Amino acid sequence: MKKLAIVLTALTGLCIYSPSLAQNTDQKKPNVIVIFTDDQGYGDLSSYGAPNIQTPHLDKMATEGQKWTNFYSAASVCTPSRAGLVTGRYAVRSGMASDVSRVLFPNSKGGLPEREITIAEQVKKAGYQTAMIGKWHLGHHEQYLPTNHGFDTYYGIPYSNDMDQTAENPQRGKYIDGYFEFADEQIPIDYYNVPLMRNTKIIERPANQNTITRRYTEEGISFIEENHDQPFFLLLAHSLPHIPLFASDEFTGHSDAGLYGDVIEEIDHGVGQIVNKLKELEIAEQTLVVFTSDNGPWLVFKTHGGSAGLLRAVKGMTWEGGMRVPAIFWWPGTISPGIVTDIGSALDIYTTVSHLAGVALPDDRIVDGANLTHVLMGEGESPRKEMLFYRGATLYAARKGNFKAHYITEGAYGEFGERVVHDTPLLFNLSEDPAERYDVADEHPEVLAEIQEMIDRHEVNLVEVKDQLAERESD
Repeated sequence: MKKLAIVLTALTGLCIYSPSLAQNTDQKKPNVIVIFTDDQGYGDLSSYGAPNIQTPHLDKMATEGQKWTNFYSAASVCTPSRAGLVTGRYAVRSGMASDVSRVLFPNSKGGLPEREITIAEQVKKAGYQTAMIGKWHLGHHEQYLPTNHGFDTYYGIPYSNDMDQTAENPQRGKYIDGYFEFADEQIPIDYYNVPLMRNTKIIERPANQNTITRRYTEEGISFIEENHDQPFFLLLAHSLPHIPLFASDEFTGHSDAGLYGDVIEEIDHGVGQIVNKLKELEIAEQTLVVFTSDNGPWLVFKTHGGSAGLLRAVKGMTWEGGMRVPAIFWWPGTISPGIVTDIGSALDIYTTVSHLAGVALPDDRIVDGANLTHVLMGEGESPRKEMLFYRGATLYAARKGNFKAHYITEGAYGEFGERVVHDTPLLFNLSEDPAERYDVADEHPEVLAEIQEMIDRHEVNLVEVKDQLAERESD
């Protein structure tokens, strides 16, 4: 590979956007709800093959809407994945992808830069009311919070629910090994001193995580009720099933899959409540609901981690299991139902929602998201034919069509091996081999050449990115 550490790239075919398509004033602007789970694997819904987790509400949405089977998160860990979702840009562009520290921590000083234009700021241009509920993880200091990035209101835990461990926590200092002292039970909430915030103020610390899923759903429903007579955008980012796992009394012991299953089934129940509220308010046919996950499951936590199904590896890695996630699009009366095998990404939500809201993309920056409107309407294929797989600020793999090339492979959390730079990239035909078991590089040198040409065409702006990374790493 000529450029193992490409730090800024552009999918040239995905950045083309037609302002004329965006200015759709004939139709009522749809409401949009994005439900974003944390560390939920590709195989953790019954509609995606989970044998012992019941998710009837999401399964019904998948039947009535579209179930995507080749959908990718923007990154394999929290912070860069969320940056990609809200900006439509690979996180390396915003400085939210770093090789030094891949996620933000409670002692981090920085966050999503003010110069980034978020999906909330996009739809605000079209008169939308906006709310962020749940895990943000793009900076917990006031200037980086959702209320300074286009969201009218914020309610949630600003970073991962396992951060801010207290001195009373017997896991402190031993983390993964210590976690298994509580393998069959919920951990006391006061072992994690995470704050629950409303807008910019802490209203509860430690947050009662036993009830956090239910309260996030209730907040979402209240926002919908208050704004159902005008266009609204809601990002509901659940803090779970990231460990430590918590479920309300109603759902503890609810699932055949243990506490992890309880958590997923409570999230599914909340999704059902939101859908029912949309129907009750008679706005279901005016509302697009998207359900997906921020990255693959955290397998090192055994039964408290989810499943990537048949996919290889998990969270933190650029194998398929780290970044291919479940994705359901539901919009009754508008979306063409079916199973979609086209390539899609959380990056594309930004561009698609901007289009549906009638807002042109910013013309002063590269946006990596594709507009999925035509495939949602059953009018054509996804324009996304390529996908980049970053680990931190370094490009590890790239997909073009059915083929994916790995230039660097590396495990995480003590699993799936050490870092290897491949002189000849590994190549997998994901259509025939989604588990990435059979390297076909020797059989398809022409495909490797095409992927390399694709990478070489990407725009590179190292000066801008180096400045952004320096800002992030100074934290």
